[in-house]
Amino acid sequence: MRIALCNEVIAPMPFPAQCEYAAKLGYDGLEVAPYTLSDEPHRMGAAQIAAARAAADDCGIAVTGLHWLLVKPAGLSISTRDDAVRRRTVDVMLALIDLCCQLGGRYLVHGSPQQRRLEAGDTRAAALARARECFAALAERAHKAGVVYCIEPLSSEQTPLINTLEEAAQLVDEIKSPWIRTMLDCSAAGRMEKEPLGALADRWLPKGMLAHVQLNDRNRRGPGQGEQRFAPLFAALKRHHYRGDVAVEPFDYVPDGPGAAARAIGYIRGILEAIEA
Repeated sequence: MRIALCNEVIAPMPFPAQCEYAAKLGYDGLEVAPYTLSDEPHRMGAAQIAAARAAADDCGIAVTGLHWLLVKPAGLSISTRDDAVRRRTVDVMLALIDLCCQLGGRYLVHGSPQQRRLEAGDTRAAALARARECFAALAERAHKAGVVYCIEPLSSEQTPLINTLEEAAQLVDEIKSPWIRTMLDCSAAGRMEKEPLGALADRWLPKGMLAHVQLNDRNRRGPGQGEQRFAPLFAALKRHHYRGDVAVEPFDYVPDGPGAAARAIGYIRGILEAIEA
């Protein structure tokens, strides 16, 4: 199990400096938001991709995966009624699968709440059906690239589509591909799920649904900076022999991005040491 830092937390730093800082703190990798690398990440050239991968390799850390996939370019949506926009969006998603593979990542996390909202006069069922078609169109490419594409449940404050693990798991069941799965975002789960984090892991890991975990408190700060307790989650991950990655993803950086990253890794390493003792 590798511990990654979501790189937008320290995005003001150049990418090589991000890699160096994360490595010095004790992270195993960076989970990269593609928009931090380029305004058109789906069109990154081979030289730019190689430079990013080399920066991580030089610091002894990995690019574990990608998240915040559809921030750039502008105008994307998996739920819109506009067929042309959805086709363009799927093309970008397919290209990001390839980018993830080329960077050495092994998963993508599809959150992007603004790009899965309801349009005026639309129904949730119709928008969800269109989103399902977009995800299903990725399965073959993900298989070919050897990466898992994760549908991320987000809170209803962010988007009306796919708010619980149950809803995400239903989509995964309908798509019927081991390369399309779901994941646990702790902040969203703290707002939307009835069970605590450890119980959610106990429920969904044996079903083969959870391919990734993002660590953040329901208050949107880093793990250990709020009411949620993460030791039961890590105990469950160990109990079920979880071999995926976990990524620190606060949204409210306290005291700041570098400080939040430092506090989080210390908190997590402390939990792991206690579990293994």
